[in-house]
Amino acid sequence: MRILRLLVAVAVVGTWLVAQTPAATLHRPPIVGVAHIGLRTDNLAAARAFYGGVLGFQEPFTVDKPTGGLLLTYFKVNDHQYIEVFPELKDPQQDRLSHISFETTDAQMLRDYLASRGVKVPAMLRPGLDGNVSFNVTDPDGHTVEFVQYLPGSLHTRNFGKFLPATRIGKRIIHVGVTVRDRAAADAFYRDILGFQETWHGGMTDDKTDWVDMRVPEGTDWLEYMMSSGPQSVRSLGVKHHLAIGVPDIHAADRAVVARGYKAEDPKIGRDGKWQLNLYDPNGTRAELMEPKPVQTPCCLGHD
Repeated sequence: MRILRLLVAVAVVGTWLVAQTPAATLHRPPIVGVAHIGLRTDNLAAARAFYGGVLGFQEPFTVDKPTGGLLLTYFKVNDHQYIEVFPELKDPQQDRLSHISFETTDAQMLRDYLASRGVKVPAMLRPGLDGNVSFNVTDPDGHTVEFVQYLPGSLHTRNFGKFLPATRIGKRIIHVGVTVRDRAAADAFYRDILGFQETWHGGMTDDKTDWVDMRVPEGTDWLEYMMSSGPQSVRSLGVKHHLAIGVPDIHAADRAVVARGYKAEDPKIGRDGKWQLNLYDPNGTRAELMEPKPVQTPCCLGHD
């Protein structure tokens, strides 16, 4: 009987150890960059005029709902980055941001890793309507964050090297921005679990942090925390929930969008020392054009 009890105790301890080991043994696969930003519109024709006409991105394919009707359309920035537009904006007060998305090399491994770290994830992954495998999680501020792995034969991979016209205002989404209320909570998720790394932070004044740039762990793109407190108006959310497209020459980009009929504000040098130009789509979402390298010394780096 004593031996039996000992064996049962060993079995229980062994089971407990197995249950405790995933967080220590599972490794995070690479997260290589921004895959896309998903935006809502109530005027698809106007969105097409902006993203296709003003910004010059082609619309290579669409996806319909299984029940019928358009689910979303894609504007291609490069083979791995898109702007997804959903014609689902019904309420003038609804946030225009649907979700942000990052590319990973192994969605299943990332799903398992996040589960081991206590993040709520789907029970099972399977290819989506576009032929890729992806899944969504929710960050501490309630934003939907998608991770996607491009699979052979998907809509995206079948069109590698295609739909990349010279009209593109830029060739890369260099960052996306979302509102953050609690930096410590955001850091616990993006930095401590996902491995994002701070590269710069700054504010409207030197003694305040309004923005934090968090670079993806295995790439050069970044997520920008847009520090916020209290309720945000739709207009404010349109400014803060944004995408930034890298351009080699901000003044050439300015001339291009003006020639395409957009009445742009003047380019300016931001607090990060980089030339930038803010454009707004028909629903008020900001599309920031930015030169990747600073031309002035950035403010605030390393200042808390």
